Amino acid sequence: MAEISTIGMDRTRGGYSRHLFDSAERELREWFTTAAEGVGLDVDVDRNGNLWAWWGTPADGAVVTGSHVDSVPGGGAFDGPLGVASALVAVARLRREGFQPRRPIAVVVFAEEEGGRFGVPCLGSRLLTGAIPPERALRLTDGDGTTLADAATKAGFDPAHFGQDDAALARIGTFVELHVEQGRGLIDAGSPVAVGTGIDPHGRWRFSFTGRGDHAGTAAVADRNDPMIPASRTVLAARAAAGHGPRDTRATVGRLVPVPGGTNVIPMRVDLWLDSRATATDATREAVAAITEAARAAAHDEGCQVEVTEESWSGPVSFDPHLRDRLLATLREPPLLPTGAGHDAGVLAAHVPTGMLYVRNPTGISHSPAEHAENDDCEAGVEALADVLRELAA
Repeated sequence: MAEISTIGMDRTRGGYSRHLFDSAERELREWFTTAAEGVGLDVDVDRNGNLWAWWGTPADGAVVTGSHVDSVPGGGAFDGPLGVASALVAVARLRREGFQPRRPIAVVVFAEEEGGRFGVPCLGSRLLTGAIPPERALRLTDGDGTTLADAATKAGFDPAHFGQDDAALARIGTFVELHVEQGRGLIDAGSPVAVGTGIDPHGRWRFSFTGRGDHAGTAAVADRNDPMIPASRTVLAARAAAGHGPRDTRATVGRLVPVPGGTNVIPMRVDLWLDSRATATDATREAVAAITEAARAAAHDEGCQVEVTEESWSGPVSFDPHLRDRLLATLREPPLLPTGAGHDAGVLAAHVPTGMLYVRNPTGISHSPAEHAENDDCEAGVEALADVLRELAA
């Protein structure tokens, strides 16, 4: 972790901004390749830009661990990279101990897990499993209008190869992802490590409000069709939907972009992105429906239009119960922990036995520079992961 602590630092937002195929993410790919080869692993890249480091000859049914190295804008140091670094350290320790795995072991770095550049989370694992068609993925654009296809080409990847990768998927016999905790469950449990039970359903929706751009100083308020007004009311509707729904319902607007974005300009369009989650699919969908209804009413009142697009959806995930029981037994019954945060493990769970380990976060804060994990807890996570790999690959 210290080796990558200066890569992708965001001096404007604080924390780190590391996005698929940007300079920081490419530097992290080079770091991973060097670090993995340094512990005796063979590194290759699959057709969707996911990195694989192999202990043993790649073969079907391998024990796979790993996470991601990209971040949200201004994210913390641990979300993603902790799982990758811990996997490399755990493998290095097993090799030093003289452990001889009977099944191949791989450390994987999945591409664009956060969706920070192209908007769809877990893009690398979704492409690999066929959860997103390559035609749709390659048309995705970043904030500058660059498509994934163009960014991939510039980074040296052939976009024609992107898509479902049955051969790579068959090589994953079992997948265990270690991740920093994104909440405060382990503080109350008094444990440095937990075993995951599942992931809440969640999705992202884009609301595009269109009105009439005009001069802020000359357009009479009564004559305006200002899309910022219904956009603002939609932000408040999101808070109201979460506050009045089940206690576990969350609805968040974390990004709002006015066009053209001038201080003295009434925008012609405002785009905002809604993130909604709950422990049940119905609660999540009901919250989005209530917010959408409020957005349409607000747009109508202001003489504007609104278009709502579902950009991603992940249903509820329950991790493999047999694997979960093996993890619990191997680690001497640590706490169980559900989460509202999405992970590549959640995408893979529909195809292969999948589990997760969480390392305690004393702040309970994530997707922020305040995200943290103590050294001793990270060490406990490495030991837990090494024990799990030893058990699964023996």
